[in-house]
Amino acid sequence: MSDRPLSDCCCVRRERLSGAQADRAHPGRIPASGSEAHADMIVLPGGKFQMGDSFGEGFERDGEYPVRNVELNPFRIDPCAVTNAKFARFVKETGYRTEAERFGWSFVFHLLASEEIRRASKRMPGTPWWLAVEGASWRCPEGPGSTIEGRLEHPAVHVSWNDAAAYCEWSGTRLPTEAEWEYAARGGLAGRRYPWGDDLEPDGQHFCNIWQGQFPYRNDESDGYAGTAPARSFPPNGYGLYNMSGNVWEWCSDWFSPRAYKEDRRVNPTGPDKGQAKVIRGGSYLCHESYCNRYRVAARSSNSPDSSTGHMGFRCAADL
Repeated sequence: MSDRPLSDCCCVRRERLSGAQADRAHPGRIPASGSEAHADMIVLPGGKFQMGDSFGEGFERDGEYPVRNVELNPFRIDPCAVTNAKFARFVKETGYRTEAERFGWSFVFHLLASEEIRRASKRMPGTPWWLAVEGASWRCPEGPGSTIEGRLEHPAVHVSWNDAAAYCEWSGTRLPTEAEWEYAARGGLAGRRYPWGDDLEPDGQHFCNIWQGQFPYRNDESDGYAGTAPARSFPPNGYGLYNMSGNVWEWCSDWFSPRAYKEDRRVNPTGPDKGQAKVIRGGSYLCHESYCNRYRVAARSSNSPDSSTGHMGFRCAADL
């Protein structure tokens, strides 16, 4: 396993800055049509697959091992992360306020913020590329003055696990389990690093939105994006799913434990019964091999359920 340190490019947490709690908010009782919510979902057959890091490239503290045979029931999953357009509809119909809005701030990557916001915002100790930006939310991803105009088909970000769960309750869906997420990300390929194979850039082509350049100071943007890309960018995997590597981290339903692969059941695993952080999967536009290689399909990380950042979103799943 890699001996690189656990990286806060992935999992900067709200409680590191404040122990405050946001008042809980629940979605309005105007559920979306179940058939409508499921119409765009892709049905996956389930069955047995090998879950975990077979290359020894993971972080020791992440617990990506041992590789194990897991069996899943068939399920549905969204082809891409929930977009700003879909999240805006949820908010319009329910009046829901995200935790970032109720706390009054969220985490923004420093190069995406304006100079004025960089000067005014507190930087996280040890990871000064993360700014606690007053007024940052899914509506204003880089803080006051920013907007989702022109980004309606990008993933909704600054969405906590609690916010994602509220959206799922409204839409008649749920968050995928971690095992379902990895099975879906592999796209039918066994034992590969990425959803498309083992080569990060086959024939020099970009297949995901991650960092190029020197993290965290210079992004060459050779994949075309400094921040989020549209939710259906780059070629889909073998199951027709987009951006299972890079772009935004995606929440899963499971509580996180580095011992989960040793202790959890092998048929329809759901993770520990309790914990302090929820699993996030897929990596983001901030991942780079020199610092955080968690854009691999086996990679896993976590964050507290009330945390929100400019590089975390979610996609929905559903039972058949």
